[in-house]
Amino acid sequence: MTALAPPDGLTRSERLDRLPFTRRHGRLLGTSGIGWALDAMDVGLISFVIAALAEQWSLGRTETSWIASIGFVGMAIGATVGGLLADRIGRRSIFAITLIVYGLATGASALVGSLAALLVLRFIVGLGLGAELPVASTLVSEFAPKRIRGRVVVWLEAFWAVGWIAAAIIGTFVIGASDDGWRWGLAIGMAPAIFSIVVRWGMPESVRFLESKGRFSEAERTVRRFEEAADVPSPGHLPDLPAADDAASAETTTPAETTTADASARPETAPAVSIWSPALRRRTLALWTVWFCINFSYYGAFIWIPSLLVEQGFSLVRSFEFTLIITLAQLPGYALAAFLIEKWGRRPTLTVFLIGSALAAAWYGTASTEAMIIAAGCALSFCNLGAWGALYAIGPELYPTTVRGTGTGAAAGFGRIASILAPLAVPPLLALGGPLVLFGTFALAFAIAAIAAWTIPERRGQALD
Repeated sequence: MTALAPPDGLTRSERLDRLPFTRRHGRLLGTSGIGWALDAMDVGLISFVIAALAEQWSLGRTETSWIASIGFVGMAIGATVGGLLADRIGRRSIFAITLIVYGLATGASALVGSLAALLVLRFIVGLGLGAELPVASTLVSEFAPKRIRGRVVVWLEAFWAVGWIAAAIIGTFVIGASDDGWRWGLAIGMAPAIFSIVVRWGMPESVRFLESKGRFSEAERTVRRFEEAADVPSPGHLPDLPAADDAASAETTTPAETTTADASARPETAPAVSIWSPALRRRTLALWTVWFCINFSYYGAFIWIPSLLVEQGFSLVRSFEFTLIITLAQLPGYALAAFLIEKWGRRPTLTVFLIGSALAAAWYGTASTEAMIIAAGCALSFCNLGAWGALYAIGPELYPTTVRGTGTGAAAGFGRIASILAPLAVPPLLALGGPLVLFGTFALAFAIAAIAAWTIPERRGQALD
């Protein structure tokens, strides 16, 4: 690779934006993605556990609905609080803590002997799960070069499909294999607690976050590491920076050093604003609407699909096999979204995938044969997860650094309210009109999300504020 001479006067954020995608970016993406996949595996596992416990513990629809919904109560709280904490103590630290919380709670769930104990632990699991997702997407978006930032975040979101596929495999071959299979499946869910050690010590902290907290030398060292990985020299006029925190050495820094070394931080030290300020409230409202509707439809459908297939007369193992096939369609959905999000832009990509999700949901509601169930389910899985990828790419781009974690976390937290309501709404909707009314409702929610998505500002190729 040919070394490029860096122009003077670039901010650290601009220096990151001009870099190509390197192995260091790949390690960050891979580490975040593994955490993301483990998150998805945990969420996916509970749909198979519910189907198994409904038979073994003779649970009714209301009880099984609460097993799913109580986790989303925790996720709503976790997403909101996690975003706030990420803006205060750092993206990396919160990411690692969330992995520990939900990993240990999932493992403990394998030992429960009552519905009440399972509900308590699922709530704790939800706290960790909810906080992890918006924090991870924020961290990755703040390092990704702006010309491919949307694509990189979609790649991150694609790890969700990997985790859900892993859950489907565990559900089919572990949970469905014996009466205690659900316990073994949940025991496997302890992996995130172990992986958190890798996250805490192997991931960089966000440069924009470090600058917003006045930790300039740490931010500079991080940028230089990424420049070294790309064989792009750092600006020669910057002085060598000490290993100590800037807060400890600020008193000994000369005015000249402050002017040169910290000039690149000026855009990141603006005062905090509210996500409901006049400049941001319209995009916040639109983002919240999309998050609510997509959560309602996605979790209402995919948490219940294994159980609905059993109720339609398929065996537990057969229903798990169908779910595994449907889940595999998530991967090409992500792949197409990753291509289109930099080709078309964020807004049209999200809108088109949401419209496709609405049509697929309506089709699934009319499916009666095995072939139709699988085809419609794959179409729903393909379009819905493509929409998720675009949504996670859009969120962090809408807010400045000081409220980026808060904005993405609050939107995710509001969306989790729909995740709570969706599993509880399935039994009455089925009683009202069967699968046609149920999936027709999901189709309507997707259509509303598509309308809201079209009002979100397009940020393709623009630097983060």
